[in-house]
Amino acid sequence: MDSFDAESSTKASAKRGGADRDLGGDHKGKSLQVGVREGRPFDFWRIVCEGVVAGGTAGVVVEAALYPIDTIKTRLQAARGGGKIVLKGLYSGLAGNLAGVLPASAIFVGVYEPTKQKLLRAFPENLSALAHLTAGALGGLASSIVRVPTEVVKQRMQTREFASAPSAVRLIIAREGFKGLYAGYGSFLLRDLPFDAVQFCIYEQLRIGYRLVARRELKDHENAMIGAFAGAITGAITTPLDVIKTRLMVQGATKQYRGISHCVKNIVQEEGPATLMKGMGPRVLWIGIGGSIFFGTLERTKKILADRHSESQ
Repeated sequence: MDSFDAESSTKASAKRGGADRDLGGDHKGKSLQVGVREGRPFDFWRIVCEGVVAGGTAGVVVEAALYPIDTIKTRLQAARGGGKIVLKGLYSGLAGNLAGVLPASAIFVGVYEPTKQKLLRAFPENLSALAHLTAGALGGLASSIVRVPTEVVKQRMQTREFASAPSAVRLIIAREGFKGLYAGYGSFLLRDLPFDAVQFCIYEQLRIGYRLVARRELKDHENAMIGAFAGAITGAITTPLDVIKTRLMVQGATKQYRGISHCVKNIVQEEGPATLMKGMGPRVLWIGIGGSIFFGTLERTKKILADRHSESQ
């Protein structure tokens, strides 16, 4: 992702990726981190605000576009044995989910961007991947306070347990207490922290490498392509964690599973190890396309905001 504290996101990303060094002979000896440090002063609150706007926009766009695929994936993972998958009501719970996705995505990027830029300034060039990994994990942790209840409600509605988000929240609290909204919180973190860290790290590192090879800034479709690749790869390798999270979140008050380890053991013994990869196809499709839309929208929104700020100076 491009830097918000430069005169434009295009110039900032070139500095951070080291592209200035290769595109202009005068900078050949400078490292990626020197480029970051020599940019404009770190404007924390502007970076946060622009990250919130860009993240919220990207999150809403991708969620609205791909919600039916996510619903099919959830129903596949929640079905036990040879249970049939119902293909009706694929947009069930979308409105309520968007109400949670907007602040969750805004919080994530609002934390990720300033954290990433601070770490890139502090770390040596060869540890830039660690900066991206750490920022992604911290962004995921911060947004989990909103993402988990949103995910619980969404998946209960996708499995047709509830008809609306307000009734889902009310009945979950009545039956299971407030903690019911955070069912599967541990498994959510187990899945999403590594997912966020790996996906954003792959995306950022691929963009850096692409710019160095192409010797120019990336176009919108190239950002989207890299986002799709990063999302698909990360989605595939984290499918078992997603299955576990889904089972724990949709079990409700039945408490079929006592925890993560019990859930894994129960699934493997009763349904076979292959069940842990259930729903991988729609998950990879959903996250791959979603990565393309999310990162494409994110980068475009960031550039618009950065250009407006530059014009106002």
